[in-house]
Amino acid sequence: MFVHSLLATVASLGFVPPAIVEDVAAKDAAPQAPVASRDTISTGVAKGRDRLDSATSTSILHPEEIETFGPRSTGDLLRIIPGIRSEASTGEGGVSLSVRGLPIASQGLKFVQLQEDGLPVLEFGDILAAGPDLYLRTDLNIAQVEVIRGGSASTFASNSPGGLINFVSKTGTQEGGAVALTAGLDYRQYRADFDYGAKLGDGLRFHVGGFYRQGDGPRRTGYDAQKGGQIKLNVTKEFAGGYIRLYGKYLDDRTPFYDAVPYRATGTNADPQVRPVVGFDGIHDTMMSRYIRNSLVLDGNNNIAAHAVDGLRSKATTIGLETQIDLSGWTVTERFRYAKMSGAFIAPFSSAFLPTSALPLIGGAGATLSYANGPLAGQAIANPATLNGNGLFAIVNLLDLQNNNLDNVTNDIRASRVWNVGGGELTTTAGFYAARQTIARDALWSTLIADVRGDGRTALLDIRDRTGRLLTLNGIYAFNLALANGTRRRSIDVDYAVNAPFASVNYHIGRVAIGASVRYDFGSANGRMISADLGGGRIGTVARDMNGDGVISPAEQKVGVSPLTAPAPVDYDYHYLSYSTGINFRIADPLAVFARYSRGARANADRLLFTPAVSNTTGALLMPSAAYDPVKQAEVGVKYRTDLLTLNLTGFWAKSQDSNVDPVTSQFISRDYEAKGLEFEGGLRRGVFGLTAGATYTHARIVKDRVNPAFEGNTPRHQAAFIFQATPQLMIEDFTIGATFVGTTDSYAQDNNLLKVPGFVTTNGFVQAQVADRMTLLFNVNNLFDVAAFTGFDESSIPASGIVRGRPLNGRTVSATVRFDF
Repeated sequence: MFVHSLLATVASLGFVPPAIVEDVAAKDAAPQAPVASRDTISTGVAKGRDRLDSATSTSILHPEEIETFGPRSTGDLLRIIPGIRSEASTGEGGVSLSVRGLPIASQGLKFVQLQEDGLPVLEFGDILAAGPDLYLRTDLNIAQVEVIRGGSASTFASNSPGGLINFVSKTGTQEGGAVALTAGLDYRQYRADFDYGAKLGDGLRFHVGGFYRQGDGPRRTGYDAQKGGQIKLNVTKEFAGGYIRLYGKYLDDRTPFYDAVPYRATGTNADPQVRPVVGFDGIHDTMMSRYIRNSLVLDGNNNIAAHAVDGLRSKATTIGLETQIDLSGWTVTERFRYAKMSGAFIAPFSSAFLPTSALPLIGGAGATLSYANGPLAGQAIANPATLNGNGLFAIVNLLDLQNNNLDNVTNDIRASRVWNVGGGELTTTAGFYAARQTIARDALWSTLIADVRGDGRTALLDIRDRTGRLLTLNGIYAFNLALANGTRRRSIDVDYAVNAPFASVNYHIGRVAIGASVRYDFGSANGRMISADLGGGRIGTVARDMNGDGVISPAEQKVGVSPLTAPAPVDYDYHYLSYSTGINFRIADPLAVFARYSRGARANADRLLFTPAVSNTTGALLMPSAAYDPVKQAEVGVKYRTDLLTLNLTGFWAKSQDSNVDPVTSQFISRDYEAKGLEFEGGLRRGVFGLTAGATYTHARIVKDRVNPAFEGNTPRHQAAFIFQATPQLMIEDFTIGATFVGTTDSYAQDNNLLKVPGFVTTNGFVQAQVADRMTLLFNVNNLFDVAAFTGFDESSIPASGIVRGRPLNGRTVSATVRFDF
């Protein structure tokens, strides 16, 4: 146990020397061939090889690192990987993430692809309100997480020029399993995990695992906002010259969405002093509440519907096949997966928080407030200025987005062969990738009036005008997005086709490895979009008796409706070429240097719809350059590794284009960016002490803005100059104690470079002890010092009200886990 813990320390971020240990998880991870060490990666390359012999920048996370870090979401987990900027403030879905200065102009994972066992979870990482992290859960099934930044990610996968993050599943090579029971000690969550793998004889083995959990989650909602789980199963048959694997996953889970919440800001835009409002602590509270549980709207077919406010709902049924076979000296690998996916996003989104003195803006002079529900329902609020001690009310934009169909089918077939040429090895690979991604959704809205109170007790409010006439209906001000004049009610049903032949060559002789790869993507988008926003006389607001009482109230005069008889087509094609070339020179056994240049791209999907880029009459592209956004990258690095010390240093440069939509204003974005910097990662082991660390310095600029030229020369929003991670650990026999520090310097809230987002450092502490044979206790503290760590503000400057909408990471949460291995 002592040796295992010691190795776990050096292993953090994948820094275990291969001579020390042959890890079972790494063998589970390899789709092409058995992996001989924990420092070998097979994602985004033609053939798995030692990282010192590869001209790429990579990292590996192992299960013990994930366990001790105690992430509360996939986005939270990815914060500890060098070079990655993960804005994990939204909960277990909707993370915004990028690599090495590539922009996050909107939301999601535009230039990075999340994979599960070598195939994308969703073809596009920034589908509106349906990021791939929404359909990916971390549990005991994970063998390891492989990460490649830049480099050949441009050519070994589509739509991923920034990098690949591959969650690799266990496959039963190691017999046995575990049961882990986790409870939140200062927050309400209960979770059970299990996994088991075994060999059945005659080359047959299997692995099964999953989890179920229930509770509020990391922030107080007042009800079971987290409820659900998943189960995964795979069966592998090995035979002479290869294997075949069948696998499946069933996911049905709901989890809260944490949108921007109110904070008081004083000081200056350059140095804002931000503190919670009275009665509402944004790192522990959310606008989701036991009293806001229903969404009453007209659905996508204009029928009255009542939907549960479940936050983020994920449903997926996945079946897949993976096989590898040797044919006449060629190794052929085939991966196929079909995923039936759907869900919903029903939660407050981009709401407004105002002092009650602003009530006349929506209720007129002399307007009054009363409680519409909750324990004080019907009670008038005599002095709104003292409401909940903060004097605030919220205009809640309740987004009711139904992901009716996110089905995708993907197939990747490739053939590789190693040739002995001139005393070296020439590896050639050729393949073809094909995918079909459906995006069918209805984005519906209503506008509610609520107070601002924590502890899951936010209640709806009614407004009366000076004559006593009720302007709201049980707290509902409008059955559309009133703050945007009833716009943004939109439906789409579009099929995206992606096809890509690819090839690579790599020649390895002595200390030198030279490689090049190429990929040609061509695809199409076909379907329809529906919205009054398309113009042409389409109607988007009607009067409708929503509660069936025979009376049309003021709120029922503002009902969002879809112009079903006037859809607009979506019909366009695209194509682009990607390439990458690199050289690696192993100067000595522990030391290597490399250089690489790549050009990739990301095809744009639903973010282009309802923008000037697509014609509302023909569905063709009016801005052909917006079909895809190219990324050019160069990197030069040095790698050093001994039994005690690992150091990697990479210099990088990237130039990218981004065609997108601002998530707050819905304004179209068309920009070019440039970034350069240095990326460091390393590990140190000395006796019972271990340390791993990573840091990234980035200098990024907007070099061209086709919509707002005034932004040219500015730093992109949320782009910090310096981010870092560090994990020191101390291990004595069967006891381990340590912490992970993740930090960032300040950044700008928006691209106008006025309001700054303060930098921060969060600390995750952990204590692990083996208390009996096959029984382990783990105590984990996420954000130990309860730091208000903001990933951004929705405002571009401090408003006159002094209220900003902040997006903080979770506050302190303490959990305890007991694990039984068998």
